[in-house]
Amino acid sequence: MVLGIDPGLRRTGFGLVRLESGKQQWVGSGTIQTGEGSTADRLGRIVEAVDELIRCYQPDEAAIEEVFVNVNPRSTLLLGQARGAAIAAIALHKLPVHEYAAMQIKQSIAGHGRAAKAQMQWMVQRLLALEGSPTPDAADALACALYHLQSRKLGALQALQYGRGRLQQRSRRR
Repeated sequence: MVLGIDPGLRRTGFGLVRLESGKQQWVGSGTIQTGEGSTADRLGRIVEAVDELIRCYQPDEAAIEEVFVNVNPRSTLLLGQARGAAIAAIALHKLPVHEYAAMQIKQSIAGHGRAAKAQMQWMVQRLLALEGSPTPDAADALACALYHLQSRKLGALQALQYGRGRLQQRSRRR
């Protein structure tokens, strides 16, 4: 099971997806609302909520969006802090953390790297056969988890192909 995280200081999306019999399945998703208060209080709420998610669902690994450089440096810094809080909570549980650029995720899930939030919601809903549309932040987190599962599958196929190529080379030498 993979925990996907779409970090944000006001709203952090989360999504849990597992691979069962070769099929991607939705486990849960939602948004961590940090409310009002100091930056430290809000970051603490992210740590506590991610910690609680991991304790409750016990995922095997996590996938999180990388920070993108925003026009506003302050926004970029706050996003990085929210991301760091989520990673810290994941690290406390010693889970592997995989980081992906938002454009990579969007390209893979929606077909182009500049997909709008509504497109991502629609695609995630279709890919996971959800009855309703997830919130934008939850959809981005689910997309991150889906992308990781797809990347892992691709990596396994490449490793298998590499192994076959090496076997063919060895047999030609003999």
